[in-house]
Amino acid sequence: MHDKTIGIIGGMGPEATAILFQKLIKATGASKDQDHFRIVIDSNPKIPDRTAAILGKGPSPVKAIVSAGKNLEKIGADIALIPCNTSHYFFDQIQAGLKIPLVNMIKELGIFLNNSYPQLKRVGLLATTGTVKTRLYEEYIDGIQLIYPNDISQEDLVMTAIYGDHGIKSGNAGQRPRQLLIQAANELIATGANLVIAGCTEISLALRQEDIEKPLIDPMDIVAKAVINRLNERP
Repeated sequence: MHDKTIGIIGGMGPEATAILFQKLIKATGASKDQDHFRIVIDSNPKIPDRTAAILGKGPSPVKAIVSAGKNLEKIGADIALIPCNTSHYFFDQIQAGLKIPLVNMIKELGIFLNNSYPQLKRVGLLATTGTVKTRLYEEYIDGIQLIYPNDISQEDLVMTAIYGDHGIKSGNAGQRPRQLLIQAANELIATGANLVIAGCTEISLALRQEDIEKPLIDPMDIVAKAVINRLNERP
């Protein structure tokens, strides 16, 4: 039986939060209910948009994210994570407002790539414009060239798939967003990407491994396993 509590600062977006919850459950490898970790979630979809904040077009999400984290602390969370890549731009500010450790999803991905793909040279990144513009992933991935969509593909394919009128954030993870993301991923592969990162948690709701010929890595898979392994190592 695990006596630690995991906190999820969610709502960015709500479906991605639910998916991370499921990934934590599967990563635990429990044989009965009592073998699982307690998981508490504050899913607040009212948190200001992260990309808009980074681009100077909206308010900072930090206060709202920290508030959700503090709610988790009050409930008894021992560790927390955020199922939103773009929010990691504000990671240090968020961690500074919390007492419990916040696990950095992108940092964990960098560790995973170094350990699992030591010969990897070029990686394609599908992410929000906020994540792309800030080169956020470059802070945590060393010795690997990151390949981004061109400006037109970033807006017409990736951002339309995520934020469009019939995009993933509107509750549609169906054929249209999927096809847009497949096209964007294949463009990265054609440019030389040996692997593609689903660098926005919404992307994982539509794009599947069977859609592309190169490995597709979901950072939520990596951080879920990292959190479970970390807590299993504790006495």
